[in-house]
Amino acid sequence: MQTLPKSHDCLIFSVRLFSEITVKSAPVRKRWTKLLAQNIRTLGRKVHERTSVVQDWDRLTVRVPSNCANTRAAFIDLLGRIPGITNFLEVKPYPLKDMHDVYEKTLPLWKEELVAKTFCVRVKRNGEHSFSSGDLERYVGGGLNQNIATAGVRLKKPDVTIHIEVKDDVFFVAAGKYPGMGGFPLGTQEPVMSLVSGGFDSTVASFQMINRGMRTHFCFFNLGGRAHEVGVKEIAYFLWSKYGASHRVKFITVPFEGVVSEILDKINPSNMGVVLKRMMFRAAEKVAHKGNIEAIVTGEAISQVSSQTIPNLSIIDRVTDMLVLRPLIASAKPEIIQQARDIGVEDFSANIPEYCGVISVKPSAKVNISKLLEDEASFDFAILQQAIESCKVQSIDSVMDDCVEVATVEKTADLPAQAIVIDIRHPDEQEIKPFGQPDNEVLSIPFYRLNTKFEELDKSKDYYLYCDKGVMSELHASHLKESGYPNVFVFRPE
Repeated sequence: MQTLPKSHDCLIFSVRLFSEITVKSAPVRKRWTKLLAQNIRTLGRKVHERTSVVQDWDRLTVRVPSNCANTRAAFIDLLGRIPGITNFLEVKPYPLKDMHDVYEKTLPLWKEELVAKTFCVRVKRNGEHSFSSGDLERYVGGGLNQNIATAGVRLKKPDVTIHIEVKDDVFFVAAGKYPGMGGFPLGTQEPVMSLVSGGFDSTVASFQMINRGMRTHFCFFNLGGRAHEVGVKEIAYFLWSKYGASHRVKFITVPFEGVVSEILDKINPSNMGVVLKRMMFRAAEKVAHKGNIEAIVTGEAISQVSSQTIPNLSIIDRVTDMLVLRPLIASAKPEIIQQARDIGVEDFSANIPEYCGVISVKPSAKVNISKLLEDEASFDFAILQQAIESCKVQSIDSVMDDCVEVATVEKTADLPAQAIVIDIRHPDEQEIKPFGQPDNEVLSIPFYRLNTKFEELDKSKDYYLYCDKGVMSELHASHLKESGYPNVFVFRPE
């Protein structure tokens, strides 16, 4: 005999496992199902401390002793974003009397949903009863069709399928069906470290790893100052808290400003982008080894930029023996942006610029390895080692604790007469497109030297930072303002 929870004070959800889990061998399926149950239990108990999860062959039953509408909404949202779930049903339990009673309990649950839609009823039955599963399907389906203005019964590909389960003297009616996110339960695969910039590509790549069951740590190479770091932390925290909060991960910040400066000083412009990636991979490998992580993840896609051609990716990979995962390698940009929209990070990433300061104006899509190695021979690798040793490791759940609001910087299209403009663009960009504002004094200080050079300037004067798109100038102006310089502004000509 089934134990019947009181339907008025209990929420029940029947969770279906992702299809790829059900075809695994029995030991693997059992282990993964147990882990999924544990993940649901861990997260569910943050919503209601008495949440229970019971395992079955191809599903899990989640029970919450509550009738609170807010709790119900919270669980529907939660179960929809836990990796390993293909879909789930909200289930109402009732004592079994007869077929007519089943129909009467089903009618109010589906009355509004079935209007103008085709439907069918599917019954799963266990135990001894005076009716068959087919009998009950026809009885309930016929009653609903007669008393609701439906579009009729359709057994193949209906608009709506109503699920009813009978177990001995209890029956359960699905009150709603909701999609899960699929994938594998988090923790079933080995951990990885994702190299994140905050843009669409690395963010979506990180999500795909989470959805495939991997604890995904985040590694950020800070090229753009405090404002960029805060933005990337916000995105990483959002991804983790929404899709991966059953397992704690790390957020690692590697200060790469010195590496960027060395590249810009020592490396041929055609090789800059590839050398930067090679330096990142060298650093990522050492950081990953410290955390016992065996693979790194990037958001690279074939030929999206010059460093992502097959020849250049091959050269980049040569600096590490670590497995490099590129889940987006054959994805088109619109597809990546659409997935970012689907998982709720589009607005985040749209406001995090890709930091392109070290992408030369003359990049090579097929660098010459001999010349690249000659360039790297002049690179001071002590700077790279210092960056690795200075990396900051934080638990993701506390990563926002030290993030204060980034200083707001005034932007203008009209320069005051005495204003001094600082052109922070790369020297190559300045040469190709000279600054066209002859009425004001203009200083040329590339962004990678700005932090050290700015403190040498006359503090009694006002300075307006300029770059082509305004992105770099705003980031660095914010950073300087946070550092105690109130006389910094951004020049954005019309």
